[in-house]
Amino acid sequence: MLETTARMLADRHGRCPTADEHDRMRPETDLLTPMVIRGLTLPNRVAMAPMCQYVAKDGFADDWHLVHLGSRACGGVGLIVVEATGVLPEARITPGCLGLWKDDQIEPLARIVKFVHGQGKKIGIQIAHAGRKSSCDVPWKGGEPLMEDEGGWPVVGPSPVPFGMGSPLPTELDVAGLERVAEAFIASAHRAIQAGFDLIEIHAAHGYLFHSFLSPISNRRKDGYGGSLDNRMRLLLEVAGRVRAAIPESMPLFVRISATDWVEEGWDGPQSVTLARKLKAAGVDLIDVSTGGTVPVASIPVSKGYQVPFAADIRREAGIATGAVGLITEPGEANDIICRGDADVIFIGRQLLREPYWAIRAQTEMEAEATWPLPYGYAVRRRSKMKLEGGKG
Repeated sequence: MLETTARMLADRHGRCPTADEHDRMRPETDLLTPMVIRGLTLPNRVAMAPMCQYVAKDGFADDWHLVHLGSRACGGVGLIVVEATGVLPEARITPGCLGLWKDDQIEPLARIVKFVHGQGKKIGIQIAHAGRKSSCDVPWKGGEPLMEDEGGWPVVGPSPVPFGMGSPLPTELDVAGLERVAEAFIASAHRAIQAGFDLIEIHAAHGYLFHSFLSPISNRRKDGYGGSLDNRMRLLLEVAGRVRAAIPESMPLFVRISATDWVEEGWDGPQSVTLARKLKAAGVDLIDVSTGGTVPVASIPVSKGYQVPFAADIRREAGIATGAVGLITEPGEANDIICRGDADVIFIGRQLLREPYWAIRAQTEMEAEATWPLPYGYAVRRRSKMKLEGGKG
């Protein structure tokens, strides 16, 4: 964005901007500007989106998760968000998903938190229940539903409506089942605090349990949790409010939603704005805006930044901070989104799998100081100095 403005000024006046003009063109908030949320200060607006790894055993984090998450903290990402972490054993998408349903799972996560904090970065965890999309095999084995004799488990949902052809019929959660889910989220939030996490994100997107309650496609209930928009939002709002009350006032609470099902008569943008307003009133600080996941096949217009307009609409109309995600691969693209005011944080997903040091590239391209880890930074600076002096290294 800044380079574009500089080129426009150069074209208009036949010269490059002066240093003072360059500084005046710089927006007050850009990708590298710190962000204060309650008692937390993020060092920049780059976040690592939660991405399932499917390699946990009995829900426990291990060395893979330490290296996977820790390397992105070394790479300059301001906020790391741990993958969807099941609040119950049956809340996992696959047997390989992380969990936080028992105290023994705290310590391995605390180890990761300590390392990320040691790099001067912040870390959150996404607590989740996969609902009718749980009990599946890992993706590289096909991702198909697992039967109980294959290590799977019965699935639950708002209504007995399967996700797709060949998917198991979910058991409709009764009032006792809903309370068990709510208590599990609160208990997992307490464990996340014990592990030292800086923030908590509730997963209410991608067709998982809370999203399946929100969408009329999957929610056919006739009680107080189905039918009207207020009823379909009820479970998520109740749980979000109870989690907010259970965590410190200084601790941010995020919620990830799918802003649209991309299907007629499904969940959509206007309903998402209404939900965001109510989540804000319940004490949620940021809406992490994704889309899709309610049906196996939807007509999704995938393109660069295709989900950003939803984040922008929610930010503007609901008056709450948002995170943008989806096919944002270049620092310039991410910076433009922040500078336009379309979102407050950029969640980078697969591009960070390909490029762990993406955030440092962003710093370099934006002419900021690259925050290399000390052992790396010394080597990088030494090599740069030798190049300037015409030496070898």
